[in-house]
Amino acid sequence: MLGRSVTIDRRAELGEFLRSRRARLNPAELGLPDYGGRRRVPGLRREELALLAGVSVDHYVRLEQGRTLQFSEEVLDAVAGALRLDPTERDHLYRLARPYHQQVYQGSGRREPQRVRPGLRRLLDGASDVPAYVVGLGTDLLAWNQLASALLTDFGALPPHERNLAWLVCHDEGFRTLFADPAAKMADIAAYLRFDVGRHPADPALGALVEDLCRNPEFAEVWARHDVRDKTHGGYTYRHPVVGELTLDYETLRAPDDPDQALIMHTVPADSPSEAALRLLAAWAQTVRVGQTAS
Repeated sequence: MLGRSVTIDRRAELGEFLRSRRARLNPAELGLPDYGGRRRVPGLRREELALLAGVSVDHYVRLEQGRTLQFSEEVLDAVAGALRLDPTERDHLYRLARPYHQQVYQGSGRREPQRVRPGLRRLLDGASDVPAYVVGLGTDLLAWNQLASALLTDFGALPPHERNLAWLVCHDEGFRTLFADPAAKMADIAAYLRFDVGRHPADPALGALVEDLCRNPEFAEVWARHDVRDKTHGGYTYRHPVVGELTLDYETLRAPDDPDQALIMHTVPADSPSEAALRLLAAWAQTVRVGQTAS
């Protein structure tokens, strides 16, 4: 991650998030009256959202403008319900809108390097038949096995600041073209990075990373949507230059005592074309000795 120090404005982040969630709601579908005329902005007006949430307009406006960060759980629950927030979005709202214990970053603004525990490294190395890697705060790649390097890129050959999923999807065309739907991959990574920003809004290294990524117009457009998701499970279709197309699922394992690190392990259905392609990829990786087992 970049060493430059940039602080994210949590109040502005809160307001932009709430406005983006209002904009995606359809007043007619929520049973609100149509007073005629075209709306200046899409979605709900502040007054309509306050009505649905059962709070005063002034109370909601103070929340959206970040005038105070002392709102009760009842108010936040009501607003979350009116905005139809999912559990991850609801947690994001709480983190932005409630007082929190801010970690102090001193000097250059760099946090202490993230360390992967020996036990987690052994678990990673033991998964030799599937691509697996450890993602840290801000989508940093902290450790990986040989098959992950064979699938994605030779992480060991990259400078440390490029070992970052968000950086790669914005700056490495070869990495982007591995995905059958690179736009969807960028959107997923942006939403996952937003999840980290909500948990660590005072982290200046995260702020610097976001500032750098938003110089890419495509990423800036996706970032402005304010989507937020945790990385739990899912799948991607890859177009690998050696083995062709393969579809892999993934599962995320997160240690309860260190939620800033996640072990991502791919899976593949037995006896499927993708399993055959993955075996071929593993054989190729052994031949060329691509990648390393850990950073």
